[in-house]
Amino acid sequence: MKKDFWRWHTKKEEINNTKGTALFHEREVWWCTLGTNVGYEQDGGSELFTRPVVILSKFNLDTCLIVPLTARPKEGKYYFSVGAVSGRDAVAVLSQIRFVDRKRLTVKIATMDKDVFRALTKAVIGVCFPDLNP
Repeated sequence: MKKDFWRWHTKKEEINNTKGTALFHEREVWWCTLGTNVGYEQDGGSELFTRPVVILSKFNLDTCLIVPLTARPKEGKYYFSVGAVSGRDAVAVLSQIRFVDRKRLTVKIATMDKDVFRALTKAVIGVCFPDLNP
């Protein structure tokens, strides 16, 4: 599939020139403008280059660590089912966690259940830092 990096670059410039106003917290699910990325990196979809993400950790008012979600059924150690999000089954793509600015967050979708979030964070630690897995 051919990727349209020029269109994404224009959108990324627009995003960068806006003032980030999203007030976000850990456990929240947001539409996030991830863009068009290289190779197997998780892309955003649609004309807006967005994808749902879960806020894993809030570092300050402007930045956070996120994990992208997909509605496609996936299995294996790099995927974690989080259940229904906006009426669709969602799976976290653990291999694609990344640091983002709040300017990329567009619309809050939901807040994840505490127990599901706790299990998700343990799964992230298990995949990214297997020696620390409790």
